[in-house]
Amino acid sequence: MNSIEIKFMKRIVLFFVLVLQFNLILIAKDPTSFEVLSKISAIDSIKLIQETEYGSSIYMVWVTQFVDHDNPELGTFPQRVVYEHRSFDRPVVVVMEGYGIFSFRLSEPAKLLNANQITIEHRYFKKSRPNDSIPWSTLNIKNAAADQHKIIALFKPFYKSKWISTGISKGGQTAIFHRSFYPSDVDVSIPYVAPVNYSDIDERIFNFLDTVETELERLKIKNYQIELLKRKAKLMPKFKELISEKGWNFSVSIDSVYDLAVFEFSFAYWQWGGKTEIPDLKSADTVLFETLATSGAFQFFEEANVESNRPFFFQALTEIGMYGYKTEPFQEYTKLKGILGFQFTLPFGYKQIKFNPQPMQVVDKWVKTQGDNMLYIYGGQDAWSSTAAQPGEQTNSRRFFNPGGNHATRIASFPKDMQDSIISILESWLALEIERKP
Repeated sequence: MNSIEIKFMKRIVLFFVLVLQFNLILIAKDPTSFEVLSKISAIDSIKLIQETEYGSSIYMVWVTQFVDHDNPELGTFPQRVVYEHRSFDRPVVVVMEGYGIFSFRLSEPAKLLNANQITIEHRYFKKSRPNDSIPWSTLNIKNAAADQHKIIALFKPFYKSKWISTGISKGGQTAIFHRSFYPSDVDVSIPYVAPVNYSDIDERIFNFLDTVETELERLKIKNYQIELLKRKAKLMPKFKELISEKGWNFSVSIDSVYDLAVFEFSFAYWQWGGKTEIPDLKSADTVLFETLATSGAFQFFEEANVESNRPFFFQALTEIGMYGYKTEPFQEYTKLKGILGFQFTLPFGYKQIKFNPQPMQVVDKWVKTQGDNMLYIYGGQDAWSSTAAQPGEQTNSRRFFNPGGNHATRIASFPKDMQDSIISILESWLALEIERKP
C-alpha cells in the first residue's frame, strides 16, 4: 500500500471515528426518558403507564424516602411519583399533591407551558407510606418539603429550562411550604386556593362566614340550618336509612354527626361559591334533607373518609391549621356546645394534641418578606380565601382573587383581562412566551 492509499485509509478511519464520537455525544446529550429514570439510583421501580397522543410518555415511579430526613436510621418508605416527559428542552412543572395522586392529567400550568410534569404524592397518603404503620411524629411540613426537594434534585440535571411548582388547595399549601424551605428549587410557584392558617381553628374563617355576600344571603343559610335542627327528629330516620344504604360508619354518635353536618353546610356552601340552591323552609322533609345529603357534609365525617384523610387532619391539628364550628348561633337546637374542632379525627393513641403555631408563623413571615415569584390564585367567594397567603411589598409576588370564584378557581376561570395580566406576569418571570387562547 503506497503513501497515498495509506493517507486515504487514515482519512476514512478518522471520518468514522468522528461519526462515532458525534453519535455518542448525541446519545449523551439526548437520552430517552426511560434512560433518565434508569440512571436515577433512588428510583426503585419504573412502569410505563401510557404513550399519549401528544407524543409524551407517562411513567409511574417509586422513590425511596427517609421517614425522617434528620434521622435516617428510622428507616425509609416508598413515595409515588408520576412523571410525564415531553421534551428535554421544555419547562418542568412539579405538581405538589397535598393528598394522594388522583389523576394523571396535565395541570393547568403544564398545559399553558407545554411542559413536562412531575407529580408527587404527599407522604403518608394512599400508598406513599411505610408498610406497617404511620410514624405520625414524622408527618410535618419540613419532612414533606425534603421529600419534594430530593425528587426535584433527581430530575434537575436532565432539564435545563425553567422549573415551576404548583398545587391545588392542600397541594397549594404544600407548594408554598416546600418553597419556603427550598426557594431555589424552582423558578416560579403557582399555588391555587391555598390557605395559610394560623391555628387549628382559624378565627378568620368565622369572620368570613359572618360577612360574606349579603346579610340576606347569610340569613337564608342560617335559617335553613336551624330548620334542619328543628326537624331533626323527623329527618333522623332518613339519615339512618341513608347510613344503611351507603354502609357508612362513624366514630362519633350519629346524633352528633347530624348536627356536625348541619354546621359544616355553611362552610361547604361558600367553599364552592354559593352554588347550592337553598330550599324554601316550608319545603317537605324530603326536600330539606336531600339538599343536606347531597352537599357532601355527611360523608365528610364518615369513618372511611376520615381514615383516608387522617394524615390531613393530623397535619391540620398539629401544624397547618383549618377551621371549626361555632355552636352558639344554634344553642337552642343542639346538645353540642362551644367551638368544635376535629380532635375526634386523630389517630389511635392520640386523644388530644396541641397545635404548634411556629411552622405557620415561619411560613407566613417568608411569604411576606422573601417569597418572590409566587403567583397566588384564589376564588373570591371561597371560604378558604379568608386565610389566603399575604405576600408583602418586599416581594415581587402577586395575588389574584377571581370575583365570584370558588374553590375550583383556575387561571382560565378569570375574566379575560385578568387572565391576560396573570399570563403576562408568568411570561415576565419565566422569560417565555405563552400562547394566549382567544
